[in-house]
Amino acid sequence: MADTTDTSQEKSTVDTRQEKDKEAIVENLRKIPIVQISCERAGINRSTYYRWRKLDATFAKAADEAIKTGLAMVNDLAESQLISAIRDQNMSGIIFWLKHRHKAYRNKVEISGKIKTDTNKLTPEQEQAILKALELSTLNNNAPKRKE
Repeated sequence: MADTTDTSQEKSTVDTRQEKDKEAIVENLRKIPIVQISCERAGINRSTYYRWRKLDATFAKAADEAIKTGLAMVNDLAESQLISAIRDQNMSGIIFWLKHRHKAYRNKVEISGKIKTDTNKLTPEQEQAILKALELSTLNNNAPKRKE
C-alpha cells in the first residue's frame, strides 16, 4: 500500500510541475507570441509544448488566446513606433501609413483598352447550323422541319 501512495504522490508532484510549466508558457506567449522563445524561457522543449497541446484542449485554448493577446500587443507596439516615426518626419513611415491607410495613396492598377464587338449577321450556313441544332435539341418545337 505504501507504493501506491508514493506513486500517486509522485504523480501529483509531476502534474503540479507540469501545470506550472504550462502557466509559464501561456504567460510568456502573452508577452512574446513566439512558441520557440516562450518554450525556451519556460525551460520546455517545443515538442513537449505541441504534445501538451494535443493532449490538453484547455491548455491549447489558453495558448491560442495568449498568442492572440500577444500579437495584438505587438501590433499596438509596432503601430506606436510607426506613429513616432511619422512624428519624426520619417518619409518611409509616412509613405507606408498613407499607402495602407489612405484610399487616395493606395497602389492602383489602371486598365485601358477598346472592346470590339462583332455585330455582323450570320452567314446562311451558320443560320442553317443553328436551326438544325435547335431541331435536334427539341428546344425549338415550333421550328419548321427541314427537308433534306
